[in-house]
Amino acid sequence: MSGHGFHVHGPHDHAVEHAAHGSDKFSGNIAVMTAILATVGAMFGYQGGATQNDAALFKNNAAIDKTEAANRWNYYQAKSNKQNLAELAMTLPGADAERYKADVARYKTEKDGIKKDAEKWEASSAEWNQKSDAAMHQHHQWALATTAEQIAISLAAITLLTHKKWLQYTAYGVAAAGIGLGAFAWLHVDPIGALALKLGMGAAGH
Repeated sequence: MSGHGFHVHGPHDHAVEHAAHGSDKFSGNIAVMTAILATVGAMFGYQGGATQNDAALFKNNAAIDKTEAANRWNYYQAKSNKQNLAELAMTLPGADAERYKADVARYKTEKDGIKKDAEKWEASSAEWNQKSDAAMHQHHQWALATTAEQIAISLAAITLLTHKKWLQYTAYGVAAAGIGLGAFAWLHVDPIGALALKLGMGAAGH
């Protein structure tokens, strides 16, 4: 403990520190690998946070547009009520039927415009919701990729202590899987979803 408090090292910090005090090539290679994986993992983590923020922003926009659509529909309903009253007034004895007939026609025209606006806002809200869902799904992909890199770094740290080749290859494999997941997230590709859809279509065909 120092005068400034505790300092907690991550697995890659231990790996690099261990290699710095060692002279064998094996430790040096693992240290370089962990440093690279730490950088890649940080990039994946940043992308994951960015897509999560995008998802929240898109969901907020969807809520705003949904509220606007609800306001338009309320306005539409108010016009409908006025139209109904005008139609009722036309049937009353002594009423100016032509005047109320003109009011009914005006309310119908106004309602058409209000309806179009409401449907436009509803469509916009649905579009924002779709964007939010897509961004959140991409966030989950980035999170998986980041987790894989963290696991690979931890395996590399254990490899430094044990000098087991199979652990080294396992770390390489997990790291490669994480990079693959990151590539899928970057390209907006969902291999699991595509496979599930393909299997579902195949089952439906039978």
